[in-house]
Amino acid sequence: MSSDRILYGYWRSSASYRVRIALNLKQLAYESRAVHLVRDGGEQHRDDYTAMNPQALVPTLVDGQSTLTQSLAICEYLDEAYPQTPALLPQGAVERAHVRALAQLVACDTAPVGNLRVLQYLGNELGQDQAGKAAWSRHWIEVGFDAMEAWLARRAEEARFCAGSAPGLADVCLVPQVYNAHRWGVEMARYPRIAAVHAACQSLEAFKLAVPEAQPDAPAPEA
Repeated sequence: MSSDRILYGYWRSSASYRVRIALNLKQLAYESRAVHLVRDGGEQHRDDYTAMNPQALVPTLVDGQSTLTQSLAICEYLDEAYPQTPALLPQGAVERAHVRALAQLVACDTAPVGNLRVLQYLGNELGQDQAGKAAWSRHWIEVGFDAMEAWLARRAEEARFCAGSAPGLADVCLVPQVYNAHRWGVEMARYPRIAAVHAACQSLEAFKLAVPEAQPDAPAPEA
């Protein structure tokens, strides 16, 4: 896809997944460029990539002359730079703070402790095997989901998504974390409200197009 907008990411990166959803919701065309986080020690450490993103993390979004990092910052940029509906954040100050809190519950407090560099440290430096890393991941996802489930119980009864009748920033963050939960074997029957929001999101094309397995850098399914 030809575009002045380029998203550097990795198919299974939660943060990249968030930005793909946001771009799709906004119906913004973009070119996807893969940054393989494992191959050759991790392509995110190459000089040409760290020149764009000194943190050596994905995603990085190049939008015209602007280079942006950090998935939540990118999503809020997209909402401000391209204010066409759907809005990722509501209008009221209190409502916006509430949605940001739900998004940060996932993106700041839950997802980072289970990302690739943390899991690599657990294995390489602390001697944890795959079972230990899976137990670590499940524990922290469940801590976050326990809180998210309680917050979702406070919504209006008719709300299909995290904060109302349409998806927004909180849903953009929640769906990739549910993907991680399935990956690590979290028992989702404990979280019926999260599961219902996830199902509502997955019925939308913007979310379907963003799933990791649909990305051009995803490995081919095993025969």
